[in-house]
Amino acid sequence: MKKIIVAVDFSDCSINALEHAISLADKAKSDICMIWIKENKINEDVFTSEPENILQEAERRFNELIKKYQPALKNSKLTYKIIEGKVYREIVIEAKSSNAFLIVAGTHGASGFEEFWAGSNANKLVSSTEIPVITIRGGINIERDLTKILLPIDSSNETRQKASFTGKLAKLFNAKICILAVYTTKVNTVQERVNSYADQVAKFFDKENIKYDRDSVYSTNLVDTCIEYAKKNDANLISIMTEQEKTASNIWLGPYASRFVNHSPFPILSIHPKRSSTISLAR
Repeated sequence: MKKIIVAVDFSDCSINALEHAISLADKAKSDICMIWIKENKINEDVFTSEPENILQEAERRFNELIKKYQPALKNSKLTYKIIEGKVYREIVIEAKSSNAFLIVAGTHGASGFEEFWAGSNANKLVSSTEIPVITIRGGINIERDLTKILLPIDSSNETRQKASFTGKLAKLFNAKICILAVYTTKVNTVQERVNSYADQVAKFFDKENIKYDRDSVYSTNLVDTCIEYAKKNDANLISIMTEQEKTASNIWLGPYASRFVNHSPFPILSIHPKRSSTISLAR
């Protein structure tokens, strides 16, 4: 694990995301690069300088953040970049070019993130990169050290792909993963498929010495069911897939991922599926 990219717009929301990223980076011994994207429209609620002095103010604020948070990163560095362009596009490009293993972004921040993440734009970042993305809504101030991660398993072939990266995060924090088999139909063959996938994930975690619980639930509202389950079981991260093949059994289409990102009171780990017929889990 090499680097974490954090989208920073200097709002409280993005600073909260940065603090979560620092907790991850400290455990992973990875560097953090904070990215501020200079767009044509500057939010006056965040910046106080005249437009011609915005870059200097951004640099000053970054240096203050480094002074405040670098001591928390004993084995890695906190740096920043200022880039001009579109928010999601430039973050994706920077993450890929720097070989980052994770992107962290606050949503509904004061400088345009709320508009950026609204409606059909909700998946622009998470669906534009193959790098895992953790999104954190504004106002979420839960425990930053991961203790329990909710891993919903559905009937789609790609659902198991969440297990590998989610397991790596769990091992960093010695966290427990809750494997939740989610049935959205009462058709036995589909439920058996979900159970089979959950079995494979459990075997993989056994092999990797990752702590886990296992449960199942029938759901007519996927997002609400997972969020309520996370609340009742004190989870502080939910791991989902972003896009998948459009089959009748797929329940992780864009609108579901978007609803998680926009409405979850917990950080969301979004993982882009690999188009492969082979899933590298123990069977």
